[in-house]
Amino acid sequence: MLKSVIKILKKTLASLLIVLMAAATCPSSAWSFSISEEKELGEKLLYTVRASFPIIEDPDLHQYLTDIGREVLEVAGIQYFDYHFHIVKSNQFNAFAAPSGLIFFYTNLIEAMNTEDELVSVLAHEIGHVVRRHIASRYRKGTVINIASLGAALAALALGGGALTSGLFATSMAAGQSAQLYFSRQDEMEADLLAYKWLRDLDRDTEGQKRMLQTMRRITRYRSEQVPQYLLTHPDPEARLDYVESLIAADNDYQPSADDMKEFDFLRFKYRIMSLEDNTSPFKAFLAGKMSDERTDEFQRIMAMYGLSQIDLRENNYRRSLTRLETVMKAFPDEWILEIDQANTLAAQGNLQEAEKILAAVYRANPTDLYVMFSLGKVYGKREKYDEALVLFAEVEKNFAEFSALYFEMGRILSKQGKSVESRFYLGKYNLYEGKLKLAEANFKQTAVKAKEGSSVKQESQEMLDLIERLQKK
Repeated sequence: MLKSVIKILKKTLASLLIVLMAAATCPSSAWSFSISEEKELGEKLLYTVRASFPIIEDPDLHQYLTDIGREVLEVAGIQYFDYHFHIVKSNQFNAFAAPSGLIFFYTNLIEAMNTEDELVSVLAHEIGHVVRRHIASRYRKGTVINIASLGAALAALALGGGALTSGLFATSMAAGQSAQLYFSRQDEMEADLLAYKWLRDLDRDTEGQKRMLQTMRRITRYRSEQVPQYLLTHPDPEARLDYVESLIAADNDYQPSADDMKEFDFLRFKYRIMSLEDNTSPFKAFLAGKMSDERTDEFQRIMAMYGLSQIDLRENNYRRSLTRLETVMKAFPDEWILEIDQANTLAAQGNLQEAEKILAAVYRANPTDLYVMFSLGKVYGKREKYDEALVLFAEVEKNFAEFSALYFEMGRILSKQGKSVESRFYLGKYNLYEGKLKLAEANFKQTAVKAKEGSSVKQESQEMLDLIERLQKK
C-alpha cells in the first residue's frame, strides 16, 4: 500500500514538473523596456566591463564556451538576442547575465567547477535569466531617468564590490537602482527550472546543477564575512539547492548517457584558464598533489600533466612542456586539439617551421576551427607570409569580431607592409575592444580623414566613431 502511494506521488510530482517546465518557457506578456533599449544597455555594459577587467580573448577558450552556449540555445528555442559569452579574468566568484544576451563568467567561478555539467548548469541558469528577461522586468521607467544611469548600476553589480566606491557607483540613484536589480527568489527558481529542463533536453547530468549549488552553499557558509558577488545577485543557494533536489527526486527515472571525453574538453578548458593566473604557484601545487595522490585515477593524472605543461609554457620551459604534452598526446591520440597546443609551444620555442607544418595539417583537416586558424596565422606572420596570415585572420574576424589581439596582429602585419592607414585602423579596433575608447577614437579620427574616399576603411572608421559616441553618451 505504502509503495503504491509513493509511486502515485512520484508520478504526480513528475507531471507537475512537466507543467512547470512548460509554463517556465512561455514568454511573459509585458516587459518594462524595449528590446532596442535592452540592446543599447548591454552594449554599454560590455565596454564598461572591458575597461575595468581583462577579458580573456583566446580563440580556443572562446570557441569552447561559445559551443557549449549554442548547445543550450538550441534547446532553449527562438531568442530575442544574439548571445555572446565572455571570460573575465578576476579572483571574484561571479557570473553575470547582462541585458541583450551577454554572459560573463569570472575565472574564479570556473576554477570552482569540477565537471562540464556544472559549467553547463551555471551557463544555462544565466541564459534562463536572459530568456525570462529578469533584469528587463525589474526596470521601471518611473524610477530610472536614462539608460546610462541603469548601466552604471548594472556595471557595479557585474564588477563586484570594487565598483561600489568607484565612479560607476557615484550617485545614490545608481545605488538605489542596483538594489532593485538583485534577482528575487522567484527569478532564481524560474532560471533554475529552465536550466534543469535544458540539461535534461541535452542528455546532461542534472546532478551537475545540484553539485554546483552545493559548492555555492559551502562558499556562502565559509565566506559569510564577505559574500561573493554572485551569491549577492543570486541569493539563497540553500533554498535553490532544496528546489533542484526536489526536481531530481521527482524525475528519478532520468538517466543521462555517459560521455567521458567531455570531461577532457572541460578540464583542458579549466586548466588552460588556471595556467593564465598571475600567480601559478597554487595551481602548480594542486596539480602536483593530483599526480602524487594514490587515489587519483589515470585520466585525472594525465590531465594534471596537461595542466603542468601549460604552466611550463608560461614559464618558458618549452622542452619540459613538450615532453609532458607528448605523454598526454599518447594517452589521447584522437584529440587533435593537442597538436595545436604542441605547435604553439614549438612556435614559442622558435621552431616555426615545424609549428607551421603541424598547424597546416590540422587546418586542412579542420578548416573552421578558430584556434588553428589564429595559431597558423601568427606563425605565417612570424615567417613573413603576410598575405596568407591576413587571409586566416579575416576568417577569424568573421566568427570572433571582438577579439582584440587579432586586430593587434593584423595592424602589425599591415604596418610591415607599409599600409599605415589600414594599420592605424586595426590599432583603433584593438583599442576599442580593449575598452580604451579615447585611444580608439583618436585612431579612427585619423583613419576617417586619411583613408581614400569610398574605401571600406573610411566607411568603417565613421561607423566606429558613431559607436564610440553612442557608448560615451550620458
